[in-house]
Amino acid sequence: MLQMKIIPIASDSLGIRSMATYVETKHCKILIDPSASIGQKRYGLQPHQTEIDALSTIKSEIKNISQKCDILTISHYHFDHFEDNENIYKGKKVYAKEIHKKINKSQKQRGIDLKNKIEEKCGLIYCDNSKYLVGDTQIIFSPPFFHGPENIKLGYVIMTTIDDGDMRIIHTSDVQGPVEKKPTNYIIDQKPDLIILDGPPTMMLGFRFSKKNLDKASKNLCQIIKKLKCEIILDHHLLRDLNYKKKFQEPYKYGKQRVKTFAEYLGKKNNTLEAHRKKLWGK
Repeated sequence: MLQMKIIPIASDSLGIRSMATYVETKHCKILIDPSASIGQKRYGLQPHQTEIDALSTIKSEIKNISQKCDILTISHYHFDHFEDNENIYKGKKVYAKEIHKKINKSQKQRGIDLKNKIEEKCGLIYCDNSKYLVGDTQIIFSPPFFHGPENIKLGYVIMTTIDDGDMRIIHTSDVQGPVEKKPTNYIIDQKPDLIILDGPPTMMLGFRFSKKNLDKASKNLCQIIKKLKCEIILDHHLLRDLNYKKKFQEPYKYGKQRVKTFAEYLGKKNNTLEAHRKKLWGK
């Protein structure tokens, strides 16, 4: 019997901005958030060619993987989470964040543009707060949660839970910690065996992300670690900071070896290109 296969495809610990994840069960092949991007400015520096090359490689890999998938999911309309190229969606069932409710202006327009490109090429389903069954595989989409702190201008995201009867995973998208209690309680209530989680943007601490929100994220993740016995893949925004473990100590203290990055989960070394942009440029 085929066991659920979880393969982290792209993330900040693997060189580019992404949380793309491939999941295969007995009944379906799913690619969660099939895209990637690079930060346009960091330390006042443009992306290095190494980052540009890494993005090109990952985009090709995402395209190749998508071709063998039955289902693609889109948690929100930021370019590191959804692909603007309509060709990868052709012939797929696409579960996507609702574009007319709980969404900010820029994401709404991107969602509308994508709908116009792909709706006649795929099975497009807006899936906020809904459940689907593919064979014995249950796919659960959460209600919309804030993209980080409450009322943040970045808008909302939805989480994806996949359960094949033997294993249950949750991909949280960009809840940044989670900072708020509602997504924290939702994650705990899902009772996953594995959490694929976005950490807080500590590289913005003091100007776009407050110490108060960092403390909330730390407390909430520690609560998750204590209440659940699952593995945790912690990555994305957090890995854009060279000193992420120093600034976000408590979850690593309590989680110990249960907390890994995408790269560490794959048995690789972290390759945080954006965080090392100064070094790449020799500055």
